[in-house]
Amino acid sequence: MAGAATPRRSPLALVAGALVALSLVAGLCALGVWQLHRLQWKRELIAMVDSRIHAAPIPIPAPADWGKVSESRDAYRKVRIEGHYLHGRETLVQAVTTRGGGYWVLTPLRTDGGFTVLINRGFVPPEKRAPAARAAGSPPGNTTITGLLRMTEPGGGFLRANDPAANRWYSRDVAAIAGARKLGPVAPFFIDADATPNPGGFPIGGLTVISFRNTHLAYAITWFILAAMTAVAALYSGRRELQARKAED
Repeated sequence: MAGAATPRRSPLALVAGALVALSLVAGLCALGVWQLHRLQWKRELIAMVDSRIHAAPIPIPAPADWGKVSESRDAYRKVRIEGHYLHGRETLVQAVTTRGGGYWVLTPLRTDGGFTVLINRGFVPPEKRAPAARAAGSPPGNTTITGLLRMTEPGGGFLRANDPAANRWYSRDVAAIAGARKLGPVAPFFIDADATPNPGGFPIGGLTVISFRNTHLAYAITWFILAAMTAVAALYSGRRELQARKAED
C-alpha cells in the first residue's frame, strides 16, 4: 500500500511560515550585531581601565564633586589621599582571594578637610582578624595612601545580605558601613590601597582583581550560527514544498 501524500500547505500558510522564518533570522542577526557592539564596548572599557591603573595618582574627588562620581568616569582611577586612620572603627568584610579566605580590612581615613573616606587596607587571614593580632599594622598619625578608586557595593554578596546589626559584612557597602560606624560625611566610594607593605605585614594591600568577563564574541557567533541554521531550515522546507507541488502537477 502506497504511503499517503504529504498534504500541501495553503499559500497563506506558506507566506506566514516565510514571514516567521524571516523574523527569526532578522532577530537572531540583530542579537549577533548587538553582541558585536557589546564586544567593542568591553574592549574600550578594558583599555580605559588599563590606562587608569597605570597612570600617575591624582587627588580624590572633592566633596563638591561626589555627586558626579560614576563607575564609567571614575572606577579604578589611581588616586592619592592623606589623613589619619580611625583604627577603632574598622570593618571586616568577608573575602576570597588568591591567598585564600579571610577578610578585607576597611578603615575610615579622616582628612584634614573634615570628611572621611573608607580605605580597603587589604586582606587578612582569619587568624589575623583581631586588631591585636596585627597591632603593628595600625600606626597612628598622618599617612598618605595611594590606591584605586572603587565604587560602593550595596546590598551584600552573592545570596548573602549584609547584616550591620550582627556586624556581618559580605560586600563593601559604603553607606551601610558609614551608618553602622557613625562616621558622618563619607565619600560615596572607597579606595583599594596599593601593595605598599604595612608594618608587621598585615593587612596585605594591592590585591584588587581587575578582570572583565568578555564572552561577547562567542555569543555573537552563536547568534549568527543560529540565524544561518534557521535560514537553511526555512529554505530546505520551502524547497521540499516546491518539489512536492511540481511532482503533483
